[in-house]
Amino acid sequence: MNLFAIGEIVKTRGLHGSLKVLCYVEKENSFAQLEFIYIEESSGEKNRFNLRKISLSGKMLFVELEGIPDVESAQKLVGCKVFLPKDMLETLREGEYYWQDIIGLDVYNEENEYIGRIVSVFPTGSNDVYVCEGEEREILLPAISGVIRKIDINRRVMTVRLLEGL
Repeated sequence: MNLFAIGEIVKTRGLHGSLKVLCYVEKENSFAQLEFIYIEESSGEKNRFNLRKISLSGKMLFVELEGIPDVESAQKLVGCKVFLPKDMLETLREGEYYWQDIIGLDVYNEENEYIGRIVSVFPTGSNDVYVCEGEEREILLPAISGVIRKIDINRRVMTVRLLEGL
């Protein structure tokens, strides 16, 4: 099954096994009708959990899962990634990408010099920031048109224009 990471469990909530999930996906409003999720445990195994309840608050999902009745059971899942089957996600418009598509891209400047590889993405409110790990240092790339010049998902390449100070 082709699974897609949609978030990470960051903490528990309350005493009844509720989990707080940082959502990687901007169009999380489509998650309100979810019936199940997959969770990747530390062993790398992805297990399916049926949802008892899901609610949204900004970039956070609050979920209650069947088989996770209390805070002790929920605590074991903190730090785990949350997945959905890829075919459940909306098709994005031209120029929009899921974080999972961005992570792992090789980054080059406009002179075709290798800069590094995208290792993570984080939201800042106004735009996402791509964390590019280079051979010498880490570079934070704001996801704005002045910096991100081209993304080729098929070739797994991002072309950037580094601004002063990056």
